[in-house]
Amino acid sequence: MNLKNKKVLVTGADGFIGSHLVELLVREGADVRAFVYYNSFGSWGWLDQSPKDIKNNLDVFQGDIRDSYGVKKAVGGCDVILHLAALIGIPYSYHSPDTYVDTNIKGTLNIVQAARDSDIEKVVHTSTSEVYGTAQFVPITELHPLQGQSPYSASKIGADQIAMSFYNSFGTPVSIIRPFNTFGPRQSARAIIPTIITQIAKGHRVIKLGSLHPTRDFSYVQDTARGFVAIAESENSVGEVINLGSNFEISMHETAKLIAEAMGMDDVEFIQDAQRLRPEKSEVERLWADNQKAKRLTNWEPHYGGRKGFKKALLETIPWFLETENLKNYKTEIYNI
Repeated sequence: MNLKNKKVLVTGADGFIGSHLVELLVREGADVRAFVYYNSFGSWGWLDQSPKDIKNNLDVFQGDIRDSYGVKKAVGGCDVILHLAALIGIPYSYHSPDTYVDTNIKGTLNIVQAARDSDIEKVVHTSTSEVYGTAQFVPITELHPLQGQSPYSASKIGADQIAMSFYNSFGTPVSIIRPFNTFGPRQSARAIIPTIITQIAKGHRVIKLGSLHPTRDFSYVQDTARGFVAIAESENSVGEVINLGSNFEISMHETAKLIAEAMGMDDVEFIQDAQRLRPEKSEVERLWADNQKAKRLTNWEPHYGGRKGFKKALLETIPWFLETENLKNYKTEIYNI
């Protein structure tokens, strides 16, 4: 399948990854319906900052993924669904787990039910590397056990199982994409890389972080967006769970040092802030993606892989946060869950 001229519904289009994905799809000739979260301000989230030629070519649908009627209406007339809408903040999931069940599990049920009723050609459901929990073996393949180490990850495990159950029960053409720690311009400060960049950019010299020793496999947002397209277009991806990662593992502390180096700030100190620490058994200690299945089934591979690619992606990310209009949106003096 080629997405050019296809009617593609992107849920969560107003978010970090979703907005980048929408821009890529429009540039590649897809007819995009952008499902954004309804609000009284009429905001399209990050899509408000998209170039005019992107915004002028969007069919924007304002709604709530938890509303089955609205979801069914949004799906009408579409060929493909890329489902990204979700609550993703791990600390907030400790505070309000019920909202994660409603949004992530019920929202996904609404999507696959509407897809089944509308004979959609492909549904790509977004999972997360958090469903694996702390790695029991590395690199992590798609056969790794699932571990709900936070209410967020548990809700995403549930959403994944709902999505795949519709493939198994009804033949709904579902694929599950499992990105590892995507980063880049527009990301929330709930993630570590924006947290580091924005604190340094605002003049902090003691940088407050959570645990410094866990490792992650960071993926640049452009690679993740390309992965969505590759999985959506691949006939081999139906009924499959597919990791998207760089196949490169790095600790939080080493990540912080690389960012400081890239920003020319060697005099900063990184400390653990107690309020940012996850409960001991909830902390995911190690993530490292095996991305061979993505390559085999879709021919996707990261353009920003390995340490060299990671450093290149940081150099493309940092300038966006340094722009005054962007930096002012980040409240570095407080900890936002």
